[in-house]
Amino acid sequence: MGRDEGGCVKEAAPIPPESAFQVTPGEGSDILAAMENEQEENSESVEEWVAVPPTKVEAKAGTRLAQRRARLWALVLEARYIENRVELEGGGWQVLVPKSRLEDACRELRLYVEENRNWPPFLPPVRPMAKNTLPTLCLLLLLATFHNLTNLDLTLMGRQPVDWAEIGSAHASAILRGEWWRVITALTLHADALHLMSNLAIGGFFVIYLCRDLGSGLAWTLLLASGACGNLANAYIQLPSHNSVGSSTAVFGAVGILGAISMMRYRHHLRRRWPLPVAAALALLVLLGTEGERTDLGSHLFGFCFGSLFGVVAELLMGYLGQPKRLVNALLALASASVVIAAWISALSSQG
Repeated sequence: MGRDEGGCVKEAAPIPPESAFQVTPGEGSDILAAMENEQEENSESVEEWVAVPPTKVEAKAGTRLAQRRARLWALVLEARYIENRVELEGGGWQVLVPKSRLEDACRELRLYVEENRNWPPFLPPVRPMAKNTLPTLCLLLLLATFHNLTNLDLTLMGRQPVDWAEIGSAHASAILRGEWWRVITALTLHADALHLMSNLAIGGFFVIYLCRDLGSGLAWTLLLASGACGNLANAYIQLPSHNSVGSSTAVFGAVGILGAISMMRYRHHLRRRWPLPVAAALALLVLLGTEGERTDLGSHLFGFCFGSLFGVVAELLMGYLGQPKRLVNALLALASASVVIAAWISALSSQG
């Protein structure tokens, strides 16, 4: 808009629409030159991609990778924020990275290979299982036979009939008074036939497997030790009037021993999952050791805990010394039997 000579406002002539988009030859050449320069800059910014030479990561690697290994390397590089892609080339797979990141990629992959060399470790050699199922069953049958004998009115050396439960049960106050044999003799007594059969049915499976794995002598020694220690610890936390019988303390000792042995034997292979065997053993303790009105939870728990402790020690010793030989197992079995016999002799002598 403008003003004429008389001072009146005069509108400017409108610009034709078609002329608004017209570009002069000079302006057009400048735009084309700018576009060409931008294209050149973009082409220069596109970096070349190169394949990671497998031999720069592993000396013994070939020129091409298997698909699974190439994808694994790609994941490693992505975790280190190195851009990459996997492509099939010449009958094999290769990992491509920007040329400027090639050395970084090779360094990260070498570190990964070194840290994971020989991992996971090889499983420990499978130990031969001892062929002692029949002797173990015979000992379990002997335990049942002894239960039947305790129900008879037997007189020994002309004395009055023996009250086996009275002189051999795990009576807390009596144990704390010094009657040590009760922590052992109580393991051989049972309240009734149902109590006996439940212990034999549940415990027989664990005991037989443990005897086959460790050998009868070592297995029965650990069972006796875990049962006796469990009864002793239970006497300290219970009321003085607490009284119990049964081999279930040793049975749950067997559960703890097996869990601890599995944990120690496969601790390297399980890596972060090494507590799983103990967790499974604890689940068995909860399922089998907490049910029933007359269940002695304390003795079950302490038997399990001492069994776990002895299992760890036994597995460490076997790792250094090897599995006990036949003679050692025989001596351990004889020692365990002698302890049980000595405990009952002490119990019978206390009857007066």
